[in-house]
Amino acid sequence: MEERRNAILRELKVKGRVKVVDLSREFGCSEVTIRNDIKAMDTEGLLKRTHGGAVRIETEQSRKYSAESIYKNVMQKMQIAEAAYSFIEDRDTIIIDDASSSFYLAEHIKNHPEKHLAVVTNSLLTGNELAGVEHVELFVIGGHVSGHLAATMGDAAIQNMEQFHVDKAFIGVHSINFDVGLTSIATPQMQVKKTILKAAEKVYVLADSSKFGGGYLSVVCPIKKVYKIITDTGVSKENIQKAKELEVPLVIAE
Repeated sequence: MEERRNAILRELKVKGRVKVVDLSREFGCSEVTIRNDIKAMDTEGLLKRTHGGAVRIETEQSRKYSAESIYKNVMQKMQIAEAAYSFIEDRDTIIIDDASSSFYLAEHIKNHPEKHLAVVTNSLLTGNELAGVEHVELFVIGGHVSGHLAATMGDAAIQNMEQFHVDKAFIGVHSINFDVGLTSIATPQMQVKKTILKAAEKVYVLADSSKFGGGYLSVVCPIKKVYKIITDTGVSKENIQKAKELEVPLVIAE
């Protein structure tokens, strides 16, 4: 039952709206069962029940801070998150940055209590997702929050991040350019990511296939400083070949 309800919530995250008849067909159970699931989750405040289905709840926080990128390429990001989770071991210490792909890793961690982890993050959304989760020891980095970016940045965030040394870091980027490296759109984000690179033994880049090519003015680091790049099946053969030539391990999530 719990697995089915989690699946319903995942569909809501992607689609925003679901129908009882469709869910009944998808999960191979009666419409009464689905209605009972929706009623229970409505009572718990996890969704809003409607005639014939349910819609996703938009909280004030999500309206203010959830970047549009969180709802782009959702299935790919969920697959990337699942693949990234496979590289995490029980009792690992990890950093999760403020990227949208990283948020889905936090969500996956929350739903899988078999691994006990210490998680450091500068993301308000990730912090909110993992707050109170029993199998996670959470450290949210303080710093300056500006505009609608749900993350701490600036000198305070950098100084706080410098206090940590972790096994693994999972970061997102705005672009992967094999000639230039990992790039970021904004200097404050770039500085935090550079600090994360220094704080981690191994750095995993979570990037859906749309991130390859192009570039921005702010270069985070050369491509060879990355331990693994985790992407989806949409990555081009050309980029797969470039990764091989540069001996950058490319993991394709399916």
